[in-house]
Order: sequence, then structure tokens, then C-alpha cells
Amino acid sequence: MSRYLTIHVRAHEGRYHGDGDELPSPFRLFQALVAGAGISGPLDQQTMEALTWFEGLPDAPIIASPRLLHGQAVTMFMPNNDLDKFGGDVQNIAKTRGAQKVWRPRHFDAAVPWIYAWPFADGELHAAVICALSEKLYQLGRGVDMAWAWGEVLLDEAALDEKLVKYNGIVRRPSARDGLLLACPKKGSFESLERRYQAQRFRTESGQRVFVQQPKPSYRQISYESPPVLHVFELRSSADSERRVAWPLEGASSLVVAAREAARARLSAAMPNRLCDVDRHLVGRKPDGSNAVPAESRVRIIAIPSIGMHYADRAIRRLLVEIPAACPLRSEDVRWAFSGAELFDPDTGEVKDVLLSPSAEDDMLRHYGVGARARVFRSVTPVVLPEEGKRRRIEPTRKLAEAKRGLERVVEISAARAAVVQALRHAGVSAPAESIRLQREPFDGAGSRVEPFAEGTRFEKERLWHVEIAFAAPLSGPLVIGDGRFLGLGVMAPLPTVPGVHTFVVESGLVKKPDPIELARAFRRAVMARVQAVLGETVALSPFFTGHEINGTPARSENNPHLFFLFVPDSSRLMVISPHLVERREPKETERKHLHVLDEALSGFGELRAGYMGCLSLRALSIDPDTDPIFAVSQVWESVTPYSVTRHLKQRNAAEALSADLCAECCRRGLPRPVIKPGELRGIPGTGLSGLGRLTFVVPVQGPLILGRHRYLGGGLFVGRPRE
Repeated sequence: MSRYLTIHVRAHEGRYHGDGDELPSPFRLFQALVAGAGISGPLDQQTMEALTWFEGLPDAPIIASPRLLHGQAVTMFMPNNDLDKFGGDVQNIAKTRGAQKVWRPRHFDAAVPWIYAWPFADGELHAAVICALSEKLYQLGRGVDMAWAWGEVLLDEAALDEKLVKYNGIVRRPSARDGLLLACPKKGSFESLERRYQAQRFRTESGQRVFVQQPKPSYRQISYESPPVLHVFELRSSADSERRVAWPLEGASSLVVAAREAARARLSAAMPNRLCDVDRHLVGRKPDGSNAVPAESRVRIIAIPSIGMHYADRAIRRLLVEIPAACPLRSEDVRWAFSGAELFDPDTGEVKDVLLSPSAEDDMLRHYGVGARARVFRSVTPVVLPEEGKRRRIEPTRKLAEAKRGLERVVEISAARAAVVQALRHAGVSAPAESIRLQREPFDGAGSRVEPFAEGTRFEKERLWHVEIAFAAPLSGPLVIGDGRFLGLGVMAPLPTVPGVHTFVVESGLVKKPDPIELARAFRRAVMARVQAVLGETVALSPFFTGHEINGTPARSENNPHLFFLFVPDSSRLMVISPHLVERREPKETERKHLHVLDEALSGFGELRAGYMGCLSLRALSIDPDTDPIFAVSQVWESVTPYSVTRHLKQRNAAEALSADLCAECCRRGLPRPVIKPGELRGIPGTGLSGLGRLTFVVPVQGPLILGRHRYLGGGLFVGRPRE
């Protein structure tokens, strides 16, 4: 069982002047411990062994810090240690005043200590020595950042969690994702500090003493993040708490406002001395009605409509309350304010038959990207764009007279896309958007147009859009954007994706009737070139990408499964499909690594030069595996690209030969034996017999179905059709 070596540091003054760190890093604390241990003389053997054990702890610490506010920056001019070029004459010191240092302290509550908690499995004696050493600490940061510390060993994670729940500050944990980089000690850090201390500071050159740069200390960089605290509440009846209540989707904004005001009333009554904090961080306004605090420190209330199934009605049955780490209101206090709150109309005071019940079930959150990552998100409630993205309003009685022409619509959509990029920046989303789709109609049949969502809000309906965004890199949810993100609008949900599939739609540049096989071949060459650019010119491409062995011979799929490249003529789509999907199995470990490289290589892919078939403009597209005809479940499948036989059976006509070969191919791929209806048969010199076919299975079959001799270039592609 893991224990935690916990060091508490309290500052004499509520200021921190450390240079290069947003907050005191674990390595800065390690330096302070070493300095405090050595202030009374050389270190003894027990102390050195404890510090060596301490630096070798494999896990980075959890850091709890007070909330920091940047103070006023002060620029100081000073000598730049270059007096030796003036012969060392101090009368010329004014000539060396070229160096500038900017001091900008970070202010915080001095009564709140810093907490650093290192997990460890064994080494209780060393941990006790470190706790004793912490009492010798006298500063943390620059010389003016005087501090004192104490240490303790917590026996389990539950004891640490209990302490952190009550902590009035920000808790940061090590993360594998991009976050705040902080220096942490590693093996060799203590030795590097000793070398730095014992290193020569001056040397003599030409009879003059000059400075010597000391060796750098050794440490590692660890990424830290402070995720917000999430609480889920169900809507239940006030009269019968066992009965759930469904709120209409179009009333998302009124629901959020009612829940917010109910929580505000309870917090105001319980904490009358913190009314200002409640209004600023829960409601988001000052007494004069202006915005109070940065958006990243406000409590966010997110309406969670029911989605995930095609028959879901999208009514709102849950609320998600997100308390950011920078919010001064304790998450437990906010949770208490919402728990059991009865909703009422803020304007009339009418009590609704709805109360908020805490819920431990968070299954619905995965449909909104919580705990997962996705590249494509669609709006569930419309996004309120900035004023630049507003449509021109047309008087309903003058629809024909004031109808918008094509050029005006293009300009309108272009301005709205720019406004979406601005909304992403306001929401703190750093990943660039590869493509943006906008419309007033919902993307799902169970959704609603944008106009009803504007009723009862301060937003004009012309600013509301349904948005689909494809990002260059995967994001995790919840994702809420737009000016209405604190009022239940702009809630985004990730589009279901198929791992191992990349789809691009050809927007322009395609000739009227290209050869699907040749276009897929050009597509494969482009993908291979992009993969090579990612791996480097000296790395040989794997058969997974090329379909050929190192010696150039075709790779046998049994030994080296490789990618499928195809062009779908009826939808003008280019697709890359991993072999594990076609073969209906789990991907191998090597395939997972190759697919990760493929994801990186195809990021930003937007142009394909396909020779005589044109210079194609491509747009990344996501697919819904439940509705896409290539991946859906169906009993009837029709070929959209010609099927080429793998072997022409003798003493049979063309229809019998193609049917027999297609039936054998289905059996080889583990599919049931189908009823086959061939058509458009023809013989191609150098290729053999090819044609189209209609397959009818006894039971529904899951796609994709890519069969035949040219299957790796999109030949023999079948799509699901409804049964007649």
C-alpha cells in the first residue's frame, strides 16, 4: 500500500518571487531542503542517504498550492558583471548597467500552506529523516521569500484525499497530457547540486579574475494539470423524489438559470460574508452587472440532454456542474448548494416541480467526451457566436423580396466560421480546427432548429448556429463554446468514430468519372509519402502501409495485414481502413502503433494531386458507424466498385464463375454463404473477369465488405441496402 511523504511549506509573507516558475516546483523545494540541511555544515551520511532516496522516488508529487495573483511588474537596472573589460576600474561601473531584471511577485494567502505529497512504498526511516530536514528549511524561491516547513507521513491515499478535499487552494496532479511543466528531482539531482556548490566560481585570465559559469543542476520536467471537479445531478420531482423529470431541450437556458439561482440563494443564506464571491464566481457578475472574473474561474452549469441512441428524445434529465480549480468556492460547498435545491422561476418566483438530486452515475457523460478524446464535435444545443457571426434578419412578410443571394450566403458562412474560431479561443481551446460546418437545422433528426433556443434569453436568434468542428488533434470533453456557454447553450458532443478509419470527402477538382482503382492508388501513394515524412527518410516503411515486402513482392495478408485504400464513387469519399476492421478482429499491438503514426501523418491532409484525375481539395470527414452504409449492419449488400475474381473457374459461363468465386471469397472471410445476383459482367485484359453483384445473407452482416482481387485498392466494395 502506498504511503505519502507530505511536506507543508508556509511563507512568512504572501508573496513569491521565484524566477522561471509559475509556482515553486518540487525541484525548488528539493534545493531548499538541501540548502537548509547544509546551513550548519557538511551533510552526514544519514542525511545524504535520505536525500538520495528522496530524489529517486519514481512518482512525481501531488502539489496543492494557494491561488496566485500576479502583482505589478518592476524593472530593475543593474550591472551586468562585465567590469573586467574596463580593467576592473569601479569608476566605470555605470558603463556596465545594461542588464535588466523584471520582478513580478505572485501574491497569495500566507495562511494557506503549500503541500507536496510524494507517494512511496518503502523507506520509512528515510522519510522520517526528510521530515526532520524540512524543519530546517528557511526560504523557498529568492532570498526574500522566507518560509518554514514541516513534514509528515500519511498512511494511505484516503488520508491524503481527506486533507486535499478541505484544502483551500488548487490541487495539481502529474499528467501525461500537456499541462504546466514543473521541474522535479530525479536520480543524480543531489549529486549535481553538490557539484554546483563545489565548482570553481572564478579563474584567472591574463592576470585578471573572471567569472566561471557553474554546472547546471540535473532535474526532469513533469507536466501537471488541475482538472475541474465534476458533479452530476438528476432532475427529479419535488413531490415524488423517485420520479425523474424530463426538461425540454429548447428550454436548456431557462433550466440552467433556474438551477443557478437556486444554488445562489442557498449559498448566500449560508455564507452571508461571501456574497461577493458567490455573485462573481457562480453568477459571473459584479453588483453593477458587469463581468466579474475570468471565465476559467467561474462555475459552469451544463445541461446534459439524453443522447447516444437513435431513439433518444434529447430531453434534459441531468445537469453537470463543473467547478474549476481556480474557483475560490470550495467544490463541496457548491455541491451542497445544488443538492436537493428546488428550482423556481427567477422572474416570477414560481416554484417548479423539479429538484436536483446528486447522482453517482456518469454513464451519460461519456457521450459528451468526458474520459475520452475525439476529433469531431457537433453541437447538441446551438452555439451563440459573437456579433461577427450573426446572420442578416429577414422580415417574415418579406421573405421573397429580401431573399439572400448566393454571394451573400457565402460571405455570411465565412464570417460565421471566423466567429467559431474566435469562440474556440474564448473557451480556451487551443487545438486548431481543420473544418467547420454551420447550419440552422440540427445534425440529428431528434434535435431542434436554433430559433426556439433564443426565446427567453438575451441573444438574438440570428447569432445561433448548429456547428460541427473537426479538430487537428483529439480533445476531451465536456466541450462548451460560444457566448452562451454559461447559460446552457453551445454544448458539444463528440461524433462517434471508428478507430482505424480515415475519411476524406472530395470537395473540388475531381474529373467527371475517374477510375476508382487508379484514384485509390494515387491516394495510397500520397498517404505513404506523408507517413514517410513522419517516420523520417532513413526509416523503411512497414508492409502495413505499402502492401509490399521489403524486397518488393506483394505482402501476404495472412503474414502482414495491410491498409485498405478506397474511393467511394457515389459519395466522392476517399477512405483508409485498417485491416482489423475488414477481418473483424481486434488490432494487434504492432497495428496499434502503425495506426498512431497514420493518425499523425493524416493530420492536416487537404490536397491530393492525382494526375489526369485532377488536383483534389479534400476535407476530413467523420462517419457514424451506425448509419454509414459501408459500416452498418445489413442483410443485403450491393457492390459500388467492380468485383474482380480471384480465380476464373473453367467450364462455366461468366455469371456462374463470378458467383462461385464471390461465394468462395465470402466463406474465406468468415461470412455466411450468400445468395448472389451478378450483373454488368465483362472481361478486362490483364485483369480477368469483373462485375457487380448483390449479396443477400440469411442473417444481418456487419460491414465493411471489401472482397476480391483488388480489394486493397477499393475494388469489390459493397454497401448495405435496405431489404426489399
